[in-house]
Amino acid sequence: MLTELGLDGTAEAVYRTMLAHPRHGVHAIAGLLDLTEAEVRRALDTLSELTLVRPSYESRDRMRAVPPALGMEVLMARQQAELAARQQRLEDSRAAAARLIADYAALTPTISGPGVEQLMGLDQIRDRLTALTRDVRDEVLGLNTDGAQTAEAMEASRPLDQDLLDRGVRMRTVYLDSVRNDEPTLGYADWLTDAGGQVRTAPTLPTRMIVVDRKTAVIPLTSHDTAMGAVCLTSDGIVTALCALFETIWASARPLGSGSAQDEHGLTGQQSTALQLLAAGHTDDAIAKRLGVSSRTSRRIATDLMDRLGARSRFEAGARAVQRGWLPRSV
Repeated sequence: MLTELGLDGTAEAVYRTMLAHPRHGVHAIAGLLDLTEAEVRRALDTLSELTLVRPSYESRDRMRAVPPALGMEVLMARQQAELAARQQRLEDSRAAAARLIADYAALTPTISGPGVEQLMGLDQIRDRLTALTRDVRDEVLGLNTDGAQTAEAMEASRPLDQDLLDRGVRMRTVYLDSVRNDEPTLGYADWLTDAGGQVRTAPTLPTRMIVVDRKTAVIPLTSHDTAMGAVCLTSDGIVTALCALFETIWASARPLGSGSAQDEHGLTGQQSTALQLLAAGHTDDAIAKRLGVSSRTSRRIATDLMDRLGARSRFEAGARAVQRGWLPRSV
């Protein structure tokens, strides 16, 4: 009955017996369940790991079963954490796959094959995007990793976006959280929302990407210089994986009109991501690039986090964050 929560049949039987007979010891439980004492002790070890039993306050030599209302809540919370970790690993895998595709294309700039079209330079990229925009019928998905947008980029995008929305095309775009601090970019995103597009933001994004009608995807050759070149992908398997990556990011991103959501530790998504990068040893410049902010802003975020943690170094900040539960122990 409770196998999906991590309990085998023996452990569950022992747990139920302890609930029904709270004063029974190992010997008595073994007799009731027709088990050996060694089997009961192994079950108790399992229950202890799952925090379903604890030492009795009356006798430290005897274990007591944690009431189901508390015990099941702990187990469900653990499963939710494991599910979130698996989901994050899946998202990281998809992001890594997207970067690998782009990196491989960058290593073979003169080679194109089935499902792969290379676009060298900003002119080719914009010409291809214009053609895709002209032919799109249903939907455009976008990840925008540039943070604050340049006036030139927004001016070039506005008529294309307006045309799409006028034709009833569904547009969903994810920007970095940092755009919330840039008035021109925020104004453009507000305009896009008012015109019928959907806009959300996330602390970090794995790559810049545009997907048209779930059939064609465009990603840059390198994240360091998105104007250098791009690869246009039409392979069903690759495009499907990139669409799944987008949907994962979209589900956890925040609508543009919402405030700065905080977790149970009082951290915004941007602060939480910065803390993970800080603990992993990334430099201020690397963190700034991932968050789409200036190096100065990145240093300010890092300093604020270290002050809150009472840490004098980045290593100490990571250790204290793990101790307080702000970061998982695997970071």
